Amino acid sequence: MSSAVADLRWLRALAGPEFRRADTLRDERGAEGDAKLERWLRDAVGWLPVRSESARSIAALNAAITALPLREASDEVLAQRLRDAMAALRADARDGVALAQALGAVGEGARRTLGLWPHAVQFAGARLLISGRLAEMRTGEGKTLVAALAATVMAASGAGVHVVSTNDYLAERDCEEMRPLFAFFGLAGGFVKGGMKPDERRAAYRHAVCYVSGKELVFDYLKDRLAGHGLLPARVAGLRGFVKGEAAEPLIPALHFAIVDEADSVLIDEARTPMILSQEAEGLHEPALLDWAMAGAQALREGTHFRRADGRREIELLPAALDACPPVPAGVRPVWRARAWREQVLRQALTALHLYQRDQHYILAPGEKPEEGLKVQIVDESTGRVMADRSWEQGLHQLIETKEGVPLTKGRDTLARMTFQRFFRRYYLLAGLTGTAAEAATELWATYRLRVRRLPTHRPVQRRELPAVCFADAAAKWQAVADDAIAAAARGQAVLVGTRSVEASEAATTALLARGVEATVLNARQDAQEAAIVGRAGASGRITVATNMAGRGTDIKPDQAALAAGGLHVILTEYHESPRVDRQLFGRSGRQGQVGSVRALVAADDPLFRTLPAPLRTALARGLGLRLALRLAQQDAQRRAWAARKQTLRQDRELHRIIGIAGSTT
Repeated sequence: MSSAVADLRWLRALAGPEFRRADTLRDERGAEGDAKLERWLRDAVGWLPVRSESARSIAALNAAITALPLREASDEVLAQRLRDAMAALRADARDGVALAQALGAVGEGARRTLGLWPHAVQFAGARLLISGRLAEMRTGEGKTLVAALAATVMAASGAGVHVVSTNDYLAERDCEEMRPLFAFFGLAGGFVKGGMKPDERRAAYRHAVCYVSGKELVFDYLKDRLAGHGLLPARVAGLRGFVKGEAAEPLIPALHFAIVDEADSVLIDEARTPMILSQEAEGLHEPALLDWAMAGAQALREGTHFRRADGRREIELLPAALDACPPVPAGVRPVWRARAWREQVLRQALTALHLYQRDQHYILAPGEKPEEGLKVQIVDESTGRVMADRSWEQGLHQLIETKEGVPLTKGRDTLARMTFQRFFRRYYLLAGLTGTAAEAATELWATYRLRVRRLPTHRPVQRRELPAVCFADAAAKWQAVADDAIAAAARGQAVLVGTRSVEASEAATTALLARGVEATVLNARQDAQEAAIVGRAGASGRITVATNMAGRGTDIKPDQAALAAGGLHVILTEYHESPRVDRQLFGRSGRQGQVGSVRALVAADDPLFRTLPAPLRTALARGLGLRLALRLAQQDAQRRAWAARKQTLRQDRELHRIIGIAGSTT
């Protein structure tokens, strides 16, 4: 793929009248205007209710496609029909007939190469992606094929296409599955994953369609920026390359069209923290200082020396805090003699001690070499997956290591940073797919200019939602979870017990073992075996206990015996901050019109409910007012989470403005 020779007229038309190309050698979108009134007017569109794609529109597209004489066409004729349709779309971006012909040709190509003929909702989903929207499709509707249909059509126009996945495994798996479809039309498909060398990455990004995780994509972009690509205006950069004889070959040549799979996970949940490219450094936090800070923090009392900020992961020091600590040890750097710096490291120590818990926010895992011992690995709270190559900033990671008594890692110096929010707005056209997006529609528009559109299911949903029950405490909840799981398994159903943390998944397993029942566990300790565990989770009578990571991108397929007994039974053991994640878990059951059942069994002392007024928590403990409590708690949690993400974006813009690391703001 070469942006210099590609005909991007259709892509530019789809990008809208406000599109402006950035003035860099890399082909990407320029910044949106910063006029406050214009921004406010554009943001206001996001408050409109989420629309659903009409059955009439879906049926009309499907009828136009099925009326085409596709089955009798030879492979060469089919490929030529796609080229003809793309020529018509370049001349008129709104040519619905040409788009139906393009989708029909690619759909027939999928039938011949993959043995899959897209159903009407999949064609409609591909059309939404091509128009730059986020398609909300229920779990199990075949989003992988939908993304491939849209990617093939767009790549045939000459645009470079990135299909963004949540992890390396899905990027490689989906690319390998869909590669025959791309090859049928003379297009190359590649993937990028961790461990690849720069030349391998550069080659993969130059394929017509490249599958890559969001993390790898942004890190590669930052590596390019660090090498100077995209920082200077195009003419200046070109002249410098000519004078110095440099080959202007960044890893990523262009940001034309991106399809973000599991878009709510990537664009919302993973956008809480910026992506930071760093290198090991000695840092300011020497071991003696860390020991002093942790010992001092352990001696401080909440309410007297510090308090926790309501609803936020922050510690506020009170005036008496520092005076209650001993002097810093001799030999530490002079900077730590200053009161402000001592308060900063003491606040971080209190944060490590009280706000970050083992088996919830991180786990202790063996190092790559036996002599390394145990090490702290961060767990993504939204997915339950280990983020092995990430660390916390400003000494927090080393303080948690001090708390746990494991070997200290070196500090890290930041080389470049960028948020997902700022990165993904650089694409000419951005689209996405997920099963749950309506709750975040306002944020998705305000942040990414992505409109959400709902699609109906291909077949009617037959899943039964059983009444939710709230228990007085966690002990009673886990006993009820074990009872419900064992009863469903005894009926022959497959059972999935969903938990929010490693600690909770192990509590559920312990409750089952106390009854003499073994369960398969899927959490951050077993993430390498995720696909295999999920693949077996549909067996009749099998109980699988899993964190939020369970099967996003991988179907749990109940066997015939399980379907005869009622399908997959999902037990939610703790409501999440966003109802999106609850819907994701329930969406594991009853896919493609299959039977299934779901139930929520929660406790009044679950973390989500701790911010509620005392009278409401008391009522919850008696099994009353669950619906009201849930709505209030989730609304408050979502408001705080969005505020935190907006603050992250503001800080990223301000840092960029000051130090100029990552290009112009968007």
